[in-house]
Amino acid sequence: MTTRDERLDVLSLTPGELDGALRMHFAAHGQPAYRVAQVASWIYEGGATRFVEMTDLPAREREALAEAFTLAEPASAEAARSVDGTVKHLWGLTDGELVESVLIPSGSRVTLCLSSQAGCAMGCTFCSTGWGGFRRQLTAGEIVSQYRASRRWAADQRWPPISNLVFMGMGEPLANRKALMTALTILNRGYEVGARRITVSTVGVVPGILELAKRPEQFRLAVSLHAPNSELRQELVPLEKRYPLPVLMDALRAFQRAGGRRLTFEYTMIAGINDALDLADGLADLALDVHAFVNLIPFNPIPDNNWTSSAPEHMRAFARRLEARGVTAAVREPRGRDIAAACGQLRVTYLRARRARTPAAPRAAARRS
Repeated sequence: MTTRDERLDVLSLTPGELDGALRMHFAAHGQPAYRVAQVASWIYEGGATRFVEMTDLPAREREALAEAFTLAEPASAEAARSVDGTVKHLWGLTDGELVESVLIPSGSRVTLCLSSQAGCAMGCTFCSTGWGGFRRQLTAGEIVSQYRASRRWAADQRWPPISNLVFMGMGEPLANRKALMTALTILNRGYEVGARRITVSTVGVVPGILELAKRPEQFRLAVSLHAPNSELRQELVPLEKRYPLPVLMDALRAFQRAGGRRLTFEYTMIAGINDALDLADGLADLALDVHAFVNLIPFNPIPDNNWTSSAPEHMRAFARRLEARGVTAAVREPRGRDIAAACGQLRVTYLRARRARTPAAPRAAARRS
């Protein structure tokens, strides 16, 4: 049986919590208060991965920190780089679980896509992460560590700094609200990523949307809509049964009333399923109601599913129909398709390859009668 580590994870602490925990620690060790700022600087600006790296602290204090706290970083299980520059990392967590993050360069801007769960329990029919099943929630520190490790990788490659964060990787962020809300505070106040540069994506977890609306920071929200009516949406997004469109729209109106927050509708275009041009009119009604921008996304194939993406010219026609109604819409350019960059795809590919390399366990010998 694995013994639970009782040490505090510094990466899961908000700046205020970190300050308090370090003050108590150093006071108990007879150390001056300025040690707190030294450690915080190493974590937020210095990106230290171990306490031993904090070289302006005495060696015995670094040892004492390691005895009281953890500073866990994910290990890179695999990295894939696309011809278009997109880079996907598969990270191994301390218990062996795997999560993905994606770096997307665009000129001087670099967007990082973060995972919030190992797997996903939402069961959306078009998503590779759901196909792979749900494993567990990530801690706030495991979410933040993806940012830290990706920031370090980008710096080593002489990329521009990461400018935008999107919670559009593995998992439903608002189904892991406690860790997500803590991670948002850490990234915004500790690592100084502007709230308007952080987008949380959801398939429609209404309590989480309402909680996000109450926060003072202007984090952005992207709603994975994928259908403009409840009947069709239930076929694609099972959560529609729990939080139907009228309830979801009420929550989005509350989010908009909070002021100054951008709202996006994500709409994956699947040929013959949800791409009929008349569906654009219903989508326009919803978008205009809450002043939402609409992102049309080509469908990425997933295992054991014969769906295909809508043709590019059809997607453009769909976008024009939205624009004719006064909705701002864009067709998202596919990125990283040659490296399975849709959420969950690299993990599925990696696990399949690992199973293929692992010899099958011998069958138990038949019991003699």
